[in-house]
Amino acid sequence: MMIRKDLVIIGGGAAGLAAAAACRERGIEDILIIERGDVLGGILNQCIHDGFGLHKFHETLTGPEYAQRYIDMLHTRDLPVMLNSMVTELSSGKILTVVNRKGLHKIHAKAVILAMGSRERTRGAIGIPGARVAGVFTAGVAQNLINMKDFMVGRRVIILGSGDIGLIMARRLTLEGAKVLMVLEKLPFPSGLPRNINQCLRDFDIPLYLKHTVSGIHGDGHLTGVDVVEIDESGEIIPDTAKFVECDSLLLSVGLIPENELSRQAGLRLDPVTGGAVVDEYGQTTVPGIFACGNVLHIHDLVDNVSLEGEALAHGMKLYLSEEALPAAGIPVIPGNNVRYCLPQHLSGHAPTVISFRPSVPGKLHTVRFIQNGKILKKKSLLKINPAEMERIELDPELYRGGGELTVDLVPGRAES
Repeated sequence: MMIRKDLVIIGGGAAGLAAAAACRERGIEDILIIERGDVLGGILNQCIHDGFGLHKFHETLTGPEYAQRYIDMLHTRDLPVMLNSMVTELSSGKILTVVNRKGLHKIHAKAVILAMGSRERTRGAIGIPGARVAGVFTAGVAQNLINMKDFMVGRRVIILGSGDIGLIMARRLTLEGAKVLMVLEKLPFPSGLPRNINQCLRDFDIPLYLKHTVSGIHGDGHLTGVDVVEIDESGEIIPDTAKFVECDSLLLSVGLIPENELSRQAGLRLDPVTGGAVVDEYGQTTVPGIFACGNVLHIHDLVDNVSLEGEALAHGMKLYLSEEALPAAGIPVIPGNNVRYCLPQHLSGHAPTVISFRPSVPGKLHTVRFIQNGKILKKKSLLKINPAEMERIELDPELYRGGGELTVDLVPGRAES
């Protein structure tokens, strides 16, 4: 039997919860959330450290506390949820195949929000040679083992990658009595937020080695050590710099990948830089009626921004379900100098727009410029830029409506008045 729903949200983490609450607030009644876990909240449930919610709720919360704020909103709105349920197929016609303990279900949705989050890059994804041994974990798996299952992953630990999860795990392992020998980063600058560099490494005297990586893994059954090497300016290993470091655990914090298998099934156009869907200012993908938000769209540094992105979908979703055709998005948004990517990737010019962009390199005082047809529409000074931190700037659609492609770039110096 085909189940019919106005709106199906795939994923019950920060993005899905925020989108569901905002859509119900807009008067959308027939909503179903599908979550593969046995509880709502997603990855937030294993993030027992604080620092969440400073922007959204103006207080510092742990991950479970942050998730619970939205879960409570859903309970008061009596929103149905399918837990322990996996969406295995999604068609461009918005027909979902869902599997759970009760069997296989077909759901036909008028609209779908993709909020599946992301997964970690593994050892295989980055191609570290050497022995296949126990003791090599992704940082998120190690976090789950320690925080959720009370299982210690090692006593002498090296962390590869300075992403935020790895930094937080450096502190967590230290507090649990392990010795974190070092954090290695192949780039000439850290990948994580400055506050995590300070609070998780410097406060605990954990050394961070930039332009370093692991070139080999040693052990017979279990990890006994790794080869640490230096990296040159072009990202290549410098010969004769390998040093063996004894350790019993290696944590990989080498980036996240948006979970876009369902997006590919549905025929969405994906951005080669973000790994997520191409969207307009309403959050709608290139398939009408399918929207996306959160880490399935692009990797965020703050969960608060994930929630804001989910909430922002409600406006376009209400219009779409009211059978008001969303305006065509014919204005491309192009990353310019020192900008790695921008979101949304195209605009219609008919809705309030927040342009999110990620700098390519760190730096002090810079000016962001929005340029169309050779004219600077808006510029703003930023005291510092950091690839680890997304920038979000609101842009009045009256400025760019009816024009050609919109370029976002960063130039050194202060914006002239």
